[in-house]
Amino acid sequence: MPSSKSNLMLSRDISNFREMAISNEREPVEKSTTSLIENNGYQDSVYINAAKIFQGIRNEKPQDKILVRYGNELVPSLPDFKDECSQRSSYELAFSALKYQDLLENILLDSCFYPCQSIPDELTSLIVVMLYDLQDRKFQARQISDEEESIPEVRDVERYLYSFKTKLAAALARCRIKHDALSIEYILPETLRKQEQRASTLPLYAWINTLKSSLEDIYKELKKEGFTKVESVSDFEGYTYCLDKHCHDVLVFPASLKEEILNLELFTVYKLILQDKSRSLAVHSVKALLNMDGDIIVAHMGSRLTAAHMSVLSNQSTSKVFVCGVKSQAKEVELKELFTRMECGNIELLHEDFTEIDPTDQRLQKAKVILLLPRCSGLGVSNPIEFILNEHEDPGLLRDLSQGSVAENKLHILAERQRQELMHAMRFNKAQAIVYCTCSVYPEENEAVVNKALESGVEGSKVQPYRLNPPLWCSSEIEGPSDIFFKMEPSEISNCCFLAVLARQRDPAEVMSVKDILARAAAKGLLEGLDIGKSSKKEEKRKKKSKVTQQRNVPKDTGVQTSIVEFLNREMVSINTNSEVSPIKAISGVPQKNLNQTNSSIQLKKITKPISNSSLPGMLKNTPNLSSMSKVFERRTHIRKPRAEDKMVVLKPVEIVLPPVMVPYFNPQGNKSQISAQHYYYRWTGIKSSARDLFIPSLSKRLVKPKETLPSTMVKHPRPWI
Repeated sequence: MPSSKSNLMLSRDISNFREMAISNEREPVEKSTTSLIENNGYQDSVYINAAKIFQGIRNEKPQDKILVRYGNELVPSLPDFKDECSQRSSYELAFSALKYQDLLENILLDSCFYPCQSIPDELTSLIVVMLYDLQDRKFQARQISDEEESIPEVRDVERYLYSFKTKLAAALARCRIKHDALSIEYILPETLRKQEQRASTLPLYAWINTLKSSLEDIYKELKKEGFTKVESVSDFEGYTYCLDKHCHDVLVFPASLKEEILNLELFTVYKLILQDKSRSLAVHSVKALLNMDGDIIVAHMGSRLTAAHMSVLSNQSTSKVFVCGVKSQAKEVELKELFTRMECGNIELLHEDFTEIDPTDQRLQKAKVILLLPRCSGLGVSNPIEFILNEHEDPGLLRDLSQGSVAENKLHILAERQRQELMHAMRFNKAQAIVYCTCSVYPEENEAVVNKALESGVEGSKVQPYRLNPPLWCSSEIEGPSDIFFKMEPSEISNCCFLAVLARQRDPAEVMSVKDILARAAAKGLLEGLDIGKSSKKEEKRKKKSKVTQQRNVPKDTGVQTSIVEFLNREMVSINTNSEVSPIKAISGVPQKNLNQTNSSIQLKKITKPISNSSLPGMLKNTPNLSSMSKVFERRTHIRKPRAEDKMVVLKPVEIVLPPVMVPYFNPQGNKSQISAQHYYYRWTGIKSSARDLFIPSLSKRLVKPKETLPSTMVKHPRPWI
């Protein structure tokens, strides 16, 4: 009969109750040795703190469905975490109890443990979290150390639960039979089960604090600790790590090495900082938009590690990182101590919330980029505890994360708040770009928020409007113009990440300074090995020396010049989409020169007043004087003078630096000199770029023998050098 079969199964489950527990797949290494006593429970303080957290985030039921009542407050009322490990354990225990709240309440009622006359309702939260840990330990007694500080409330609840262990195990077995589940984790929604599976394998991401150590030094120290560098996450085996493919300063470690990694000196002295990859992606998106001396606004105080990472990647002497929303004096002292230990010296703390700051605030007039990390649902995060602790988010998010979804009305409230913050950021007229980042899987918090803010037009008509741009470091991963956002779905190797970069459309009349161009070029490594910032005295001496002794030697490193030219052309690809101005002109205001080559006759227009070369690299400043060479060009190529009807656009003058050309057997005295019987001519080659009117001499072939006869327009002479 079915009833006898059920009773038989129940008796077997009761007899083997020690092997039936909620399977959370938590490895022993994930529990801290400071809070775990021989894998048999937590310290009393962890239970108390977990109960306080659970009391604040538990799911409240309607009055007509309440069967288990919770008191208003616990004793003691204030949480007291001894260290970070104790804090993490408390949150993990509270979150686990929250996921199984309904199940644990049913076990208490079915076993007749509740209601209990000897335990007040104020301790019901403590009963729930301790019941979860008791069955997770397979109803084994907790071993208590003599050195541990005891808390009377914890000891009383523990004794009472242990006296009911047989009835509690029987109630647990009946729940498993009712749901036809091998373990109680199968009762959870499928989204939560997948989340727990991803969390068990999710790698650990840590960015390098280059203010305290270099990448090479980190590699050496990890090698001393027994770690081996591999190519990718798929190669992880034992003590290994790899470099992240998106962020050059982020290292990736296996999830199983979490306990060992956190105990390394590299982490304790803040040379390596453990943080979710999504925040590093946001920081690098801001870095790609910065010039040499622009300030950054971090709109939310909770992202303290994000602010520190932003400080590390910015210029400590010329840029500032403003962090908004530091309300209390105690929080300000805590943050300053943290940033001091991390050697971040350019962070400014603001007491006002971001939305309370006036866009015309004089403190923020140099801010060029705003990093916006609004509070979101966070449903794309596989390990919510780490996310809550590292980003100092509201623990109330755990309530939604425990259900695997967010209520529609709450999602609407979050999206509206995010839109208001983004629109407020767009009102800062001096800012040139905004980076918007969330960990949500809902389009209502991502694309919808950005598109609605852009449609609002809050920037006004006095400034250039914003438009969407792909992050500069991932432009190759963007497939088309319709897929302008960067999105990373939750997986076994990363959490969810949504990134949107809003940049102002470039004004066609706006001219980027040479200083900014060289700063961007230096950031991309094109000027490596060159000394850009020379002192004014050295420049004066170099100028005088160049006037006295004209250098005629060909530069050895012509490849660097080619790299700079290619960089200038490549930098202005995005500008051409908004303006018809030539890239070289749009970047540095270089007036276009009409170097028309007609029938082998070269037309050159001289620059009337060269600009100061204080912003140019040292190698380009040392370019030989070409005045004597121009005479040779006049003799050899019959350069005609510019006609009056030639139209010239008067712009800012700039010095065009051309590679020097050596004339064989040339006498600088200006007299006739003997040359080879063979005739030599110079060929000019145009740069293949959008700057159609700018030509430079070919670097590959300086002297080219003509293969054809001279044009008819040129005077044939047996001795053309005369």
